[in-house]
Amino acid sequence: MNVRAPSRQISDTSLAWKISVYIFIVLACFIFLIPIYGVFTTSFRLNRDIIKEGFWVFPNPPRVDNFVRIWNEGKIQYFFLNTIIVTGVATLLSIGLGCLTGYAFGKMHFPLEMLLFILIVSGMFFPPQIVLIPLYKFFTAIRLLDNLLSLIIVHVAFGLPICTMIMTNFFRTIPNELRSAAMIDGCHDWRILFSIMIPLARPALTALIILQFTWIWNDFLWPLILIQTERRMTIQMGIMQLRGQYGLAWGSQAAAYLVATIPTLLIFLFMQKHFIRGLAMGAIKG
Repeated sequence: MNVRAPSRQISDTSLAWKISVYIFIVLACFIFLIPIYGVFTTSFRLNRDIIKEGFWVFPNPPRVDNFVRIWNEGKIQYFFLNTIIVTGVATLLSIGLGCLTGYAFGKMHFPLEMLLFILIVSGMFFPPQIVLIPLYKFFTAIRLLDNLLSLIIVHVAFGLPICTMIMTNFFRTIPNELRSAAMIDGCHDWRILFSIMIPLARPALTALIILQFTWIWNDFLWPLILIQTERRMTIQMGIMQLRGQYGLAWGSQAAAYLVATIPTLLIFLFMQKHFIRGLAMGAIKG
């Protein structure tokens, strides 16, 4: 009995801990879903109903007037196009460059390798606010202010460190014998990278696509600093313009927020299978 009693006590403690964790998760999900519910109910109601009844009343019946208004009057389609251009190009370039630098640091050896790796990856630890004024003056001097290209350059620069780190660690998990065998067969490094390494790196690439796409799509700081005209605004700045144009347009803003979340939600739903695996293999191993 002396042996079984501690075992039962440990089992009871483990069960209580699991119940506590589940309760905490449920409460966290509930708190997280409260603002989402508010945005959803607000987007399908008219402003007069929101002012009269508040934000939390479920729409009965739901109305799509706000979605029609932001499409016809709010110019959200132009904001969407600008954001797609910036996000798509910056994501592809940052991940593409990250594959090149990751392969170089993960599979090739050259002088000052570790120093260069540290210099690139250290960019993750510098807040963007440090370079706001220098970059603003720089893009003004080269006449790229109020240009989507300036946003692309900034996002590629800030995305390269994490892309380099994840791809380097992922490539280091691939046996060196695979590269050696390919080189014996006459393959050069470019062919090894594109024909062997990148197909094997699908989980890491999926994780980076989700991370980069989400960060760039939701960015508000850099468009606020570098973009000045309405026709070049991204979706986040466009939502802010709805407030200035319609006053307290809660319904229009909520509808715009829902529309703005669709691309990132679809990206995650289609790629979630490889997301956690890619982060684990790229950030922990190696």
